[in-house]
Amino acid sequence: MTDDVRPAVPTDVPAVKAVTDAAYHHYIERIGVMPAPMEADHSADVSAGRVFVSGEPVQGVLVMIPESDHLFLESIAVHPDAQGTGLGRGLLAFVDAYALELGLPEVRLYTNAMMWENRKIYPRYGYEAVERRVDGPYDRIHYRKRLVMRSSGT
Repeated sequence: MTDDVRPAVPTDVPAVKAVTDAAYHHYIERIGVMPAPMEADHSADVSAGRVFVSGEPVQGVLVMIPESDHLFLESIAVHPDAQGTGLGRGLLAFVDAYALELGLPEVRLYTNAMMWENRKIYPRYGYEAVERRVDGPYDRIHYRKRLVMRSSGT
């Protein structure tokens, strides 16, 4: 389902914004603020090589930032029309594979405490909650997933 994940290019920016907005819009009323991914500078993220997309037209979006000891999954968005198709699961598998490709042993992410759907999903995919922290207007649960690094066989 995610064989078509590719780095986003500048012409993808409108689709990245559209998918992100569609995926996060329903949380505005619940959390009382605009979800951070909706306020991101998508153009700058695409230019920095942080954004990957899936689908034609784009139905899935990942924003990832490699750090020295982990890959930070800043945002994952699946268009509501594609939810329930396995796309999100495939995108999470891509994140793991990408981290391993970069030689990073861990993926980290956070979700708003009021996004209880996400709080049920991430543990199913090997993420463990490690901290709850308030960052400005956001009450976030921070997660990590430790990956098994494969030896090079030498």
